[in-house]
Amino acid sequence: MPRARRSTAASKKGSSSRGSLRQELLQLKVSDKLHLIKGSRAGTRADSEASEDEGASDILSHCSSASETVSVAEEGSGNDAQDFLSAQEQREDKLKEDIENLTDKSAKTRVAALGSLRLALSSQVLGDVLSERRVTFTDALERCLKKGKDEEQSLAATVLSLLCIQLGSGPEGEDVFHCLKPILISILTDSSAGVTARQSCAAALGLCCFIAASDVEDLVSCLSVLEGILALLYSENNGTPPSQQGLVCCAIQSWALLLTICPASQIQKTLESHLPRLSGILASESVGLRIAAGESLALLYELARDLDEDFYSEDTETLCVTLKQLATDSNKYRAKTDRRKQRSIFRDVLHYIENCDYQEETIKFGLEVMYMDSWARRRTYSSFKEALGSGVRHHLQHNEVLRDIFSLGPPLVLDAAAIKANKISRAEKHMFNSAAFKARTKARSRVRDKRADIL
Repeated sequence: MPRARRSTAASKKGSSSRGSLRQELLQLKVSDKLHLIKGSRAGTRADSEASEDEGASDILSHCSSASETVSVAEEGSGNDAQDFLSAQEQREDKLKEDIENLTDKSAKTRVAALGSLRLALSSQVLGDVLSERRVTFTDALERCLKKGKDEEQSLAATVLSLLCIQLGSGPEGEDVFHCLKPILISILTDSSAGVTARQSCAAALGLCCFIAASDVEDLVSCLSVLEGILALLYSENNGTPPSQQGLVCCAIQSWALLLTICPASQIQKTLESHLPRLSGILASESVGLRIAAGESLALLYELARDLDEDFYSEDTETLCVTLKQLATDSNKYRAKTDRRKQRSIFRDVLHYIENCDYQEETIKFGLEVMYMDSWARRRTYSSFKEALGSGVRHHLQHNEVLRDIFSLGPPLVLDAAAIKANKISRAEKHMFNSAAFKARTKARSRVRDKRADIL
């Protein structure tokens, strides 16, 4: 028994050492012992069996050491999988901790937890973990919206939008929306509430209703609340104070988002009541309001032409004149970036209203491409992009809710070889950038040359 233990200890020591010199020494020892076992003729049968067991034990120890040396790559791949699982567990633990911190007495702790949750929900797909703690999460957000101040209410409304994006239009998403919808409306219509909070509630109300509302009555009620903000804008004759312009802009965008899923009867009522008055916002001093109104007008014309291909409004000619002025605006008192953005958008709006011509866009994410071929699709994508930020492409790849909304099908399952095959090598990327730089330099040199003909 003592000899057997010593041989076991030797095998463990040999398995931990993977150097080539150590392997050669072990091979020499094994061969010497085998020669001794074969050459020994004296001794009893018991001693012979003990020697054979010792030799077999050392041979197994050497084989174990060799197999560990060969399987270093396999251990590396196993470690990668373990690292991924451990990182995922850490993210889930951090998420649960942030949800619990939403009930903390300190407002600073709650705000920090909301900021962390916003980052986590916008950059990852965590539907299963959120489903398990949905009730606790919803109650905590309700408390933040009711008792928090401007910053806390704004963050809570944003996190609510992200929660609905994660849960989708099923029963869980509907329960969350129905539970927090009255609070969102209460903050949005409260003139004494903070402007940032009201702005976030307007965006959250439109996005959550778009995702989770299963009843037409919910859709109509949310539309009426948002139209109340627009009615105030109409009555003030574009005299909206600068502090309220962001709120009105968010209300217009959420209202336009909900119009994309309205029935035909509601679209007809909206055309009659809002099409003549919405063009008046184009004279606003805020570039954000002008752009929101222009995109909403293009969307209304698109929805109207879906109902009637020969749709024509009496104010179309006057509207086109205004749009041409905005598409060629060169007033110096406006910022250069604002003028550039305004001209680009209003050119597209003008082309569509005059010729039904939409400038198609492409959105690339992973190995897929999504086409923006309508104003309704553009408004939907813009709303999700504003909520998710830089995480919108990750959600387009992996979030089944977004893929269902944009008709992308189930998420693609790609192996590492397929992803690597579609990546451009560093050398190819460098060559492409060098060629593009040379071509761009030549083109600009011809234009900048003083001897070039000026047309």
